[in-house]
Amino acid sequence: MFGGKLNSLKKSFIFQGGILAISGIIVRIIGMFYRIPMVNIIGSEGAGLYSVAFNVYNIVLILSSYGMPMAVSKLVSARLVKNEYRNTKFILARALVISVLSGGAAALLLFFGAGFIERTVYSTYVGMAIPLRVLAPTVFIFAVLGVFRGFFQGQGNMVPTAISQLIEQIVNAVVSIAASYAFIRAYMGSAEAPAHGAAGGTLGTCLGALAALIVVLCIFFRNIVKYRAKLRSDVDSDDIGVGYTYKLIIITIIPIIIGQTFYNVSAVVDDALFSGLTRLDNSAATIAIGNYGQSFSTLTSIPMGIASAMSASMLPSIVNSFTKNDIKGVNNKLAHTVRVTMMVAIPFVIGLTVLGQPVIQVLFRAYDSAEGSTMLKIGASAIVFYTLSTVTSAALQGVDKMRIPVIHSAIALAVHIPVVAILLAVTDLGIYSLVIGVMVFSVIVFSLNLRSLWKLTGYRQAFIRPFIIPLICSAITGIAALLVYTGLHVAFGHVLPALIISGIMSVALYFGLITAARKTGWY
Repeated sequence: MFGGKLNSLKKSFIFQGGILAISGIIVRIIGMFYRIPMVNIIGSEGAGLYSVAFNVYNIVLILSSYGMPMAVSKLVSARLVKNEYRNTKFILARALVISVLSGGAAALLLFFGAGFIERTVYSTYVGMAIPLRVLAPTVFIFAVLGVFRGFFQGQGNMVPTAISQLIEQIVNAVVSIAASYAFIRAYMGSAEAPAHGAAGGTLGTCLGALAALIVVLCIFFRNIVKYRAKLRSDVDSDDIGVGYTYKLIIITIIPIIIGQTFYNVSAVVDDALFSGLTRLDNSAATIAIGNYGQSFSTLTSIPMGIASAMSASMLPSIVNSFTKNDIKGVNNKLAHTVRVTMMVAIPFVIGLTVLGQPVIQVLFRAYDSAEGSTMLKIGASAIVFYTLSTVTSAALQGVDKMRIPVIHSAIALAVHIPVVAILLAVTDLGIYSLVIGVMVFSVIVFSLNLRSLWKLTGYRQAFIRPFIIPLICSAITGIAALLVYTGLHVAFGHVLPALIISGIMSVALYFGLITAARKTGWY
């Protein structure tokens, strides 16, 4: 299970991050496509309840256990650099205790408090408590799952996480569609039908997480013999005490949880602000927030998922370099990660800006594609800054500056909330105010993170290779994609074939241009 010196981080963190990123892309593509029939089944109002319930669930998940994979990964990788295999066992065992207690308590609070949350905070979104109760057990499952994923990631091994994510999403997709259909039919004609349809979608999330936990446990026990052999070989390291281990895990996880909470609490605050300040009626407001949650958030989550994958892979590698006082290695790994993530994020921005409307027409027919397309045009650039803020936050955590990303996120949220509130209250921007808020938040976090990294490690962000070259290649590709799509749409008279052909052409052209730039020495 463990390799010598992390087995050279399993052939490099970029390789492992690539595995997790590819898995993440597939997972999010599956997520987009299963939501097409699910949204069509539960309707735009049901999808709005689904989105709002998920935002609340995400906050509870983060507060209880979301930071555990990164915390365990960081602590395990720091011990493996020193060949302290026994101490990784103690970290695993005590992290499980913390996760079971915190995840169990959070699941109970969410289940029994769902009605209170709906009545006091989200009264506009009638029925939101029903899908929220179905999500409650998922919090406990993810708490345990996160510990094992972090344990493997700390060894530089992203494969178990990647495999479990794929299984999780496949089960999620199948169950979400089937349960949504069954629940809608069961409550046909009832005022609660949209809420129960949304609950069918959240049931898929719960059972998908359970399937992922089973997969990770199978991988863990399959390697138990190798694991025990490594434990027996460790005869020199000093055992860390029980109390110290708990303290170490808690002081590591708290800044991660708080920082991630600020990221996600902005979405919950946005939902509440929109609910309280919108000029739309309850049904129209629910539909609008559903369009925002599906059209904007779902589509922009793909490159953001890649940033999360690369950050998870980068973290143990940066911990390794920092433990050895190799600051140059820290900066090189961060620069490489930024370059890889921008190579994907920038073309996504251009693609969603140019072809956002036909993509929404194909994927989310229940929603206004013109409104969704405008959201993407306004907010697609937030993808770049969110990606950069995620990567730089992980780098700061890797060099033991856990509190700095928390402070930066708090500052960003303090600016974000009044900006969104003012835009909703005094302008006619409506749902677009939330998109602008996302941009403001991510730009502030990245800017402050970059400033701190420069002060701490001397890191200076390059621009030509990570940003300018991908932007030029993406712009050329975007123009070509628009021309091809427009011509094919006129020729075929249908959106789907024109979108598929122009999409395939765009991918080939973009990577062809990147390859050409690399051969000429520009990239």
